[in-house]
Amino acid sequence: MRNNLLNSLTPAQFLRRHWQKKPLLVRDSLVQFASMVSRRDLQDMAGSTQTESRLIVRKGKNWQVSHGPFSKRDFAKLPARNWTLLVQGVNHLLPEAADLLASFSFIPHARLDDLMVSYAPPGGGVGPHFDSYDVFLLQGTGRRRWQISSQRELELVENQPLRILGNFRAAQEWTLESGDMLYLPPRCAHDGVALDECITYSIGFRAPSAQDLCNRFFDFLQDRLDVSGVYTDPDLKPARHPGQIDRSISRRMLNMLDGARWSRNDMLHFIGEELSTPKPHVVYAPPGRALSPATFKKTMSKQGLRLAPQSLLLYDDAAFYINGERWALPVAAHACMRSFADHRALPPATLPAAATAALYAWYRAGYATF
Repeated sequence: MRNNLLNSLTPAQFLRRHWQKKPLLVRDSLVQFASMVSRRDLQDMAGSTQTESRLIVRKGKNWQVSHGPFSKRDFAKLPARNWTLLVQGVNHLLPEAADLLASFSFIPHARLDDLMVSYAPPGGGVGPHFDSYDVFLLQGTGRRRWQISSQRELELVENQPLRILGNFRAAQEWTLESGDMLYLPPRCAHDGVALDECITYSIGFRAPSAQDLCNRFFDFLQDRLDVSGVYTDPDLKPARHPGQIDRSISRRMLNMLDGARWSRNDMLHFIGEELSTPKPHVVYAPPGRALSPATFKKTMSKQGLRLAPQSLLLYDDAAFYINGERWALPVAAHACMRSFADHRALPPATLPAAATAALYAWYRAGYATF
């Protein structure tokens, strides 16, 4: 890690002083990644079904948003100014992006969302807004002016396809040049405008709302609840008020609902699968002709193994989770697999037999490659 990644702050100092608290501007932070993606690269990625892409065009006070994939003809129609191309999940298509994201490995992989890259000609941007998550904004080629505000008033403009702040009041302003980086905590109002043709890398982090998390947990439970019995009332008496929900009916149904229980282990199982689940558009590429288990083991001992760029491997005390799947592995495999999850790669070595079967299955599924 370069000493100036965080203005010479250690990760612990940064997390204590700035993370989810206040912005941080870093000059010449990650200059080596500034030219990683060009405009042509990004337009090619925006034509792929394996990415989420958007074109945002500002016309006066109004905004237009269209969603990819995009063709060369779409780009040829654009004006000379005031538009932005956004491409999500660039780390899934660009292996070099793994090195950029590794710079932030002091933050758990489970919190990382993806690498979004934007291109904009002069005047391009997405308007003043705020995000509900932490983000590092690394300037690639070109220059972008960033304005931020500590305002608490976050009312949005109505009838716009973007979440545009209606009364943005800038308190600080910087021009970021190639290699400069700006960290912004959640709900920090900001506005970035391209001063000339520029590329910006956005390293964003997951922050699900409690409502969304609970909704997905209840979806998770639907396939796992096993509550027996059926409503019965053999002692039913003639109703004096047929429109009333009788207390005996409520009591019986409450007893039935009380059977819908879940444990802490169920919740931990859900959390592991939820945090490792890829976005819907993500696809994996299994090998065309898979090696036999014996040849796979021999090749792995010579070449090592790495996770596919779009794969996410996590673990807790009980199990491993890869791309939304839970794997309970023998204790003898834990040290090897935890290293694989932490470093996203295994060096050439003879691995424990307890780990080989799972690694072979992941290789067959396209989750890992030599």
